[in-house]
Amino acid sequence: MVSMNEETSIAHSLHATDESARYDAACKRLLSEKIILAWIMKSCLEEYKDCDVHEIAEKYIEGQPQVSTVPVMPDESGTVISGMDTEDKSVHEGTITYDIRFRAIVPRSKARITLIINMEAQNDFYPGYPLIMRGIYYCCRMISSQYGREFTDSQYEKIKKVYSIWICLNPPKNRENTITQYYVAAKPLVGNVVDPVQHYDLLSVITLCLGSPDGENYDGILRMLDVLFSNETSEAEKRQILQNDYDIPMTQRMEKEVSDVCNLSKGVWDKAMTKGVAEGVVQGMAQGVAKGIVTSIKNMVKNMGVSVEQAMAVLEIPEEEQKKYRELLEQQ
Repeated sequence: MVSMNEETSIAHSLHATDESARYDAACKRLLSEKIILAWIMKSCLEEYKDCDVHEIAEKYIEGQPQVSTVPVMPDESGTVISGMDTEDKSVHEGTITYDIRFRAIVPRSKARITLIINMEAQNDFYPGYPLIMRGIYYCCRMISSQYGREFTDSQYEKIKKVYSIWICLNPPKNRENTITQYYVAAKPLVGNVVDPVQHYDLLSVITLCLGSPDGENYDGILRMLDVLFSNETSEAEKRQILQNDYDIPMTQRMEKEVSDVCNLSKGVWDKAMTKGVAEGVVQGMAQGVAKGIVTSIKNMVKNMGVSVEQAMAVLEIPEEEQKKYRELLEQQ
């Protein structure tokens, strides 16, 4: 039977998980706004560096980017977000769900050459495996999943280039305020013959590692994204910076999405702080109790002439904890 304390703990954990999930969903919705995507594309993708962000948002991003979660907020017209399917299904490899997935047209091409872009927001830079390897895997899946959709049989010339872009919110210190691209390149080993770049430049992984305002390279897209997800920047400041410095119109929808991220971010932050303080108090109390027990053992040995073992027996210290107290005694 589950005790009342256990029920309370489970309820708090579920509430915290729900709030974190809603914050995650709000971040993805904000990132999926075309003008935000356009800034990322202009800053990181060679194909768009000479384009105006509004031109990218209006002309080159196809349809409405699809978010992996069920939309919590419908758009202003009351319709549900629609666009590319964010799921890749394979009988042997299972199903993976991308955070945000959309198509974009290459502006310099006269033909309609499409890029398929996946974007992920990652809070943990070390999730138990190199993040870049997951990005490469996602690119490979986006390419292999084109068979039967973009091309059939041996029509490999129809493969569309893919990008996997990762926004890392809490990178290690040495990676803060950096943007790194990983791609396929040609390296002649004998002679100097190289195919046209479009024949092999088919996948690219990009990491944007956010950092603090006092760090080097804190500017452009890195500053914009940090402002978006900062716990220290007020909602009013965010709106002002986005509108004045990045020419992002504060529509009713954009204002609501910025507000949702701010409010949910504060809730997640407050709960994390409360949990941290509570855990600190419990740890402090445990350390205080241990210190008191060690003092009692020392006093009994000194004043009553008993051994350490006899003192611990009188104090009824469990056998499995006695080793710990012997070690603490030796440290004093």
